[in-house]
Amino acid sequence: MRTAYSVETVRTAERELMARLPEGALMRRAAAGLAAVCAELLGRVYGSRVVLLVGSGDNGGDALYAGARLARRGAGVTAVLLAPERTHAGGLAALRRAGGTSVEPGAAEPLVRRADLVVDGIVGIGGKGGLRPDAARLAELAADSRAAVVAVDLPSGVEADTGEVHGTAVRADVTVTFGTHKPGLLIDPARAYAGSVRLVDIGLDLPDEAELEALQHVDVAARLPRPGAESDKYRRGVVGIAAGSARYPGAAVLAVSGALRGGAGAVRYVGPAADAVIARFPETLVSDKGPKHAGRVQAWVVGPGAGDDASAVAEVLASDVPVLVDADGLRLAGRDAVRGRGAPTLMTPHAGEAAALLGVSRESVEGARLASVRELAGLYGATVLLKGATTLVADAGGGAVRVNATGTAWLATAGSGDVLSGLAGSLLAAGLSAPDAGSVGAYLHGLAGRFAADGAPAGAHDVAAAIPEAWRDVRD
Repeated sequence: MRTAYSVETVRTAERELMARLPEGALMRRAAAGLAAVCAELLGRVYGSRVVLLVGSGDNGGDALYAGARLARRGAGVTAVLLAPERTHAGGLAALRRAGGTSVEPGAAEPLVRRADLVVDGIVGIGGKGGLRPDAARLAELAADSRAAVVAVDLPSGVEADTGEVHGTAVRADVTVTFGTHKPGLLIDPARAYAGSVRLVDIGLDLPDEAELEALQHVDVAARLPRPGAESDKYRRGVVGIAAGSARYPGAAVLAVSGALRGGAGAVRYVGPAADAVIARFPETLVSDKGPKHAGRVQAWVVGPGAGDDASAVAEVLASDVPVLVDADGLRLAGRDAVRGRGAPTLMTPHAGEAAALLGVSRESVEGARLASVRELAGLYGATVLLKGATTLVADAGGGAVRVNATGTAWLATAGSGDVLSGLAGSLLAAGLSAPDAGSVGAYLHGLAGRFAADGAPAGAHDVAAAIPEAWRDVRD
């Protein structure tokens, strides 16, 4: 499990560790890891041109000590000091002893344009509210240069705890982070600024519960349902799909396609698209009597392509089994009806749907995804899966938010979300908790999207067909 911790937690752990180490030892430990990554990127250190963008905090000190290591190996290293009077004294002295030099921001442009490597040590993990003009100009220079850009701990201009970006920020090719991931490295929009993230272990003692957690293959494999010798289709779970309409029959077909590959033993379909569903998937159990009379299920999926069928949504929400609500169902599900449920509810909005539920703009949700998913989970008393380039899963009870980044931009295609709904709903029926069903479903869906696309466009039906390949990849 990859984990990320808040700034406050990281700083507490750093203080505790520094109290046990000689003065300056922790910074030198971090700088050694940073210098090693920089050297790897450069390939040939001797004769290379390195520019350090140095602010007044400890990130600037890390950059200076790393620059000193590179200078001792023959690199030409220049530090651009944004606050000369508040620069880390020990780091600057180390750089100068190693043969490095320093300049003020006005002299930075030609140096950055000729650099092979730019190291961003402008702002640390406590930075908020965007970059000041001098720092923003340096970030723009670095972006326009041919140099590789390495961020120290976190790209300057992104907020560590929230993943929010206000104005200009450094766009790194590689971010070298220390001790643990920070939430902003895993959440959009900040994640797009971090590039490849390299974690350097500096010996922090961190608590068990993180701010964010990201499942890996082994974590997903441990949660996948597996039939036993005595299993039959009913013991494996039955998922009900209340979806589709005369206008959107394909949504029902796609939701069923995801559900059939999600681990449950059987799929019941209720709705006006039964003929289309049976034509494509004859193993589906269909009913035209409404959700209340469809037969026993262990979980429901309601909403994809449902149009204005509020009665089906109300019937499903009144059931005593876990329910996944998506698409039109999100608009038709009253907050009180969701909050009053005794069984788990998993809501799966994209940013536009989340914005409508919260009464804010889509841009507000996209710019503050972590805050938005937590707020929505609290308002509805439900587990919420907020779709996006990085999918977030938050539980109403609090705790770590799950983040998933297995997807591909090719998943931004009509019907992809319907496949995810069926897949995650099937996992609910197979016995997974709402947070596990959402995060495991998102992980498999993202992998399936990668396999289906393989660098080229793919349709939602291709994604559904690739779910078994994703499942096997996780289990191998």
